[in-house]
Amino acid sequence: MKTVKIVGVPEHFNFPWHLAIDEGAFEERGIDLQWTDVPEGTGRMSELLASGEVDLAIILTEGIVKSITSGNTVKIVQKYIESPLSWGIHVGAKSNFREISDLKGAKVAISRFGSGSHLMAYVHAENEGWDTGSLRFEVVDHLDGAVEALTNGNADYFMWEHFTTKPLVDNGTFRRLGDCPTPWPCFVIAATDRFLSTEQACLKHVCELIKKYTVEFKNIPSIDRTLSNRYGQTLPDIQEWLRLTEWSQEPLSASGLRMVQEQLSKLELIDTILPSEKLLLIP
Repeated sequence: MKTVKIVGVPEHFNFPWHLAIDEGAFEERGIDLQWTDVPEGTGRMSELLASGEVDLAIILTEGIVKSITSGNTVKIVQKYIESPLSWGIHVGAKSNFREISDLKGAKVAISRFGSGSHLMAYVHAENEGWDTGSLRFEVVDHLDGAVEALTNGNADYFMWEHFTTKPLVDNGTFRRLGDCPTPWPCFVIAATDRFLSTEQACLKHVCELIKKYTVEFKNIPSIDRTLSNRYGQTLPDIQEWLRLTEWSQEPLSASGLRMVQEQLSKLELIDTILPSEKLLLIP
């Protein structure tokens, strides 16, 4: 049995992996796929990949591009979610901020530097025409940390996936002032160079299996109710999320990668644009 260590956020996007593991699909091919939830998100997953503690990650596109550009010996294997990620822009329920424009100069809560919440704060600021060089940050580690920071006033706003944070909006913990979608496919599968150098056949099996599960995912009977119960979200919200979300089994194109790099370079989040073969697994 080949052991493969994989990480991802504890969100509904990754439920196909849990289904496949629970049904023994990987074991049937001689793979012990060991999944670990990482609530801290992309910044922490990048660290785990860099240290060699894990082999694979389901990770935000912009975050892993920045990490590889900074020296992480990892490659993007393929896209996982084709559709953009809708980042909700949240403030505490008792906050005096009422409009997006009020947030200019405010302090942003982020899970980690290099995380999606960090990088997308720059994208959002650029969209609003703000000076991205004046952004201020408070590291909060995860969603629970953001709740504490916004409630206590240690930070002013927090960007996190729209539907994951929707229960906190519904119960009055957060107010959402708007959304900021990513301008690219949001999640990719990434693998360490060490794993790629020794386990290409194993990786092929993993990708084939998750393709099967994601292609069929929306057609599973009562999948909306299963997701609603598992992730504590209302049925209408899950149904809307399913309508908006598209999985992908295709490689990230060189042109798509270039768009991500150019945006990060424009925001001065990376200092060089690498050739695609430095970031992508080339068959």
